[in-house]
Amino acid sequence: MAESIVLSGTVEDIIFQNAENGYAVFSVDDNGNETICVGVVPNLHSGESLKITGSWTVHPTYGRQLSVDFYEKTIPTTTEGIEKYLSSGVIKGIGPKTAKKIVAKFGEATFYVIEEKPDRLVEIKGINYEKAMRVSEVFREQHELRRAMMFLQDFGVSPIYAMKIYKKYKGKTFDIVNTNPYRLADDIFGIGFKMADKLAASAGIEPDSSPRIKAGIKYILNQAGVDGHVYLPLKVLLQGSEELLGVNLSLIENALIELQMEHQIWQEKINDISAVYLNMYYYAEISVSKKILELLIDYEDKNNTDWDLVIDNEQQKAGISLAEKQRLAVREAMTSGVLIITGGPGTGKTTTINTIIRILENENKTVVLGAPTGRAAKRMTEATGVPAQTIHRILGINFLSEDSRNQTFAKDEDEPIEADVIIIDESSMVDILLMNSFLKAVESGTRLILVGDVDQLPSVGAGNVLKDIIKSNVVKVVRLNEIFRQAQESAIITNAHRINQGLEPIINEKSKDFFFVRRGSTGDVVNAIKDLIMKRLPAFNGCEPSDIQVLTPMRKGTLGVYELNKELQQTLNPPSRQKKEKAFRTNVFRQGDKVMQIKNNYNLAWKIADERGKIIEEDLGVFNGDCGIIADIDDAKEEITVLFDDNRWVDYDYTQLDELELSYAVTIHKSQGSEYPVVIVPIHSGPPMLLSRNLLYTAVTRAKNLAVMVGIPETMNKMVHNNREINRYSSLDVRICSLYDFMHQV
Repeated sequence: MAESIVLSGTVEDIIFQNAENGYAVFSVDDNGNETICVGVVPNLHSGESLKITGSWTVHPTYGRQLSVDFYEKTIPTTTEGIEKYLSSGVIKGIGPKTAKKIVAKFGEATFYVIEEKPDRLVEIKGINYEKAMRVSEVFREQHELRRAMMFLQDFGVSPIYAMKIYKKYKGKTFDIVNTNPYRLADDIFGIGFKMADKLAASAGIEPDSSPRIKAGIKYILNQAGVDGHVYLPLKVLLQGSEELLGVNLSLIENALIELQMEHQIWQEKINDISAVYLNMYYYAEISVSKKILELLIDYEDKNNTDWDLVIDNEQQKAGISLAEKQRLAVREAMTSGVLIITGGPGTGKTTTINTIIRILENENKTVVLGAPTGRAAKRMTEATGVPAQTIHRILGINFLSEDSRNQTFAKDEDEPIEADVIIIDESSMVDILLMNSFLKAVESGTRLILVGDVDQLPSVGAGNVLKDIIKSNVVKVVRLNEIFRQAQESAIITNAHRINQGLEPIINEKSKDFFFVRRGSTGDVVNAIKDLIMKRLPAFNGCEPSDIQVLTPMRKGTLGVYELNKELQQTLNPPSRQKKEKAFRTNVFRQGDKVMQIKNNYNLAWKIADERGKIIEEDLGVFNGDCGIIADIDDAKEEITVLFDDNRWVDYDYTQLDELELSYAVTIHKSQGSEYPVVIVPIHSGPPMLLSRNLLYTAVTRAKNLAVMVGIPETMNKMVHNNREINRYSSLDVRICSLYDFMHQV
């Protein structure tokens, strides 16, 4: 960790500053020594006194700079300093001449007069009453911002987050932080319960206060959602709340009742379990179950078509021969309101989908293709020859507030998707909230086909939607399980199916696309990965480093994404004078870096340009898991420009960089829906939940041409035999079954 530096001095020159986000580049005079400083210091003006705590960074172009972590700001008290401050343009309408007159008249009392006795400013030639009031108002606003920034930093809030808080609440900042700082955890991305709890403790809020306990309960339920759970059993929630909050159980139970009365949570019995939901998850499950059954019941095949004859004719035209399960899938697609097609790699999902699409087009049906991610949509387009879009782009985004969690979509019950049939690929990745938004926009009578590999990992977000729909036994499911001859020649596909069946992969030197590189220590694994990327694979397989993706089970540790990304960035994209870079917290973002968006941001603008640079499409919305390359870093605009895999250009403000992370290495979970020419997977020791069969299966099936395991073979074999799936608390299957039974009793 960089050594912390404390610097005190006067702001001499402001090289650059952004009024919107507070980012500034400026020089400070420290007893005759000039130091260049960079960071979030809003409303900065020459002549101000600063005490800065930060660390040294070296910019490839501008040299050594002090990166600001915290600061204390005071306005000048001497007549010389006051005049310089007012002359800097801090208040519109007061230039150097007027500033000189004001200070000559009021001396060291100038700021008191401006704030408390503004009518006295009319004593200065050139200032009338209206201008005097305007000057005072601007000064008070700046004083409020300065107070708010200092107030928040006193609580340990960094300038970046202090600026976000002030922009959100303005004059209400002091009141909210002092009375209910837990609102920050709901309203400000990056501020969780634990930071809000520190603010509350500093503000003197009692540990057993109702707002704290309710915020803690919601935090646990929110974290459960992050971990994939739709609800928590009451027993688990109470235990977690006691551990987090350290208060009496009766207070937690009372807070639960209050939250239910406030319609923030829902509690009900599911299979003899007392389940507690955040309302958004509860109503999403209710809505999805109703819509699935509505689509099932409302569609009726009225054509009396001989679909077997149609399939035979299509096979002849396409020069293909469908297996029995493929034929069944195509036939069910023509007659079912909702159909699920699932199967592993090499089982003919693409051929089946293509046959379905061709028959539907011959029947003059409108077909819409979608997938959860840009990469998956791109793969679907390439495989079918028909344009596919992400589910978010199919729905379109209506942005209603600064809180991206309050987004709505252009397509909904009132403005449904125009389609006779909708086919969604990689459906195992769709969480309960996205599925709910999507199904709301599917019109009654539209057919829905969900395609995916149910044996892969479930969605990153909450729920186990595809598996739950299958478990309900209400929707028709066709499982493709025959591996075709061409696929049998691939060790990737053969071993993927062996892994899925609990059989150890076959590793031999004759394999052309599946290898294991034995290494003992974690350090040796890292060195082997770097050697593979930089030397061995390009030399022997002809691939480029950009074709290679490292997938790891974990986030932390030597073989986790954080440490691997630092190692791989240094190897693949080292610093140079030709590459711009931006330090952010413990990371450095560099021109040419591979990066990933790590949260849904429905308010982030993107554009697509043609070869001449003309913008041909633009919209809002960048989503968790979207990957791209840093194309440019502009210190003047404080922006990083990312070119995403689907050719979207996105400009990130420096204050938004907490939404990006390096992606030379990504978790296996985050890789879902993607396919890479070459995949490298570190295999070493770790907790059982991170060394499971479906994790290994998902990793191997991400490889298109080559899969390389690096580490300990015995650990890989343990993963194969560890069929322990992380249990997700979800109840969609129960709801579908219950509703289906009820409808058939009426």
